[in-house]
Amino acid sequence: MNQSTIGTYATLDAAEQAVHTLGEGGFPIRQVSILSQDMQSERVVHGYITAGDVAKQGAGVGAWTGGLFGILMGAAFIWVPGFGPLLVAGAFAGVLLGGIEGAAVGAATGGALGALAGWGVSKQHILKYEEQLKAGKYLVIAHGSDAEVAQARTLLGQTDAAALDVHA
Repeated sequence: MNQSTIGTYATLDAAEQAVHTLGEGGFPIRQVSILSQDMQSERVVHGYITAGDVAKQGAGVGAWTGGLFGILMGAAFIWVPGFGPLLVAGAFAGVLLGGIEGAAVGAATGGALGALAGWGVSKQHILKYEEQLKAGKYLVIAHGSDAEVAQARTLLGQTDAAALDVHA
C-alpha cells in the first residue's frame, strides 16, 4: 500500500465533502486522512454577534471536528519546528505518532510531511504539499492498492479539488 491519491482543497467544507464522497463511493475510510495547518481559519463572522452566538459557533465546529475525527479513525495535533501546527485526522496520524517506520521515513526524507514518502509521494511533491498547508489549504489523502487508489482518484475527481495527484 505504498501509493496514494491526494486532493488539495481550499476550504474545510470542500475537504469534508471529499471525505463523504469517498465513503459514499465505497472507499475504505480507514485509509483516508485530512491534513491542515490551522482549523481556526475556517471561522467566519458576519454581522452583529453576541458572546452566545460565538459559543454556539464554537460548539458547532467542535462537534463537526469530533465527528469527522471519529469517521477518520484517529487524530493528532502536532507542533513541527519550522513549520508550525499540523492537524492530522485519519491513518496518517498513526503513521506520524505511532509508526517507527513512518518516523524513520520522515527523518530520512525531511520536512513535516516526510512520512508521506511511505505512500509513494516524491520529495518534490512533499515540499509542494507543505507549501499548500502553509497557505491554508487542506489535503485529503487516500492510500491503498492500485485499484483502491484508482477508485479514490475517480471519486475525488467528482469533488471541488483544486489539485488532484496520484503517487506510486
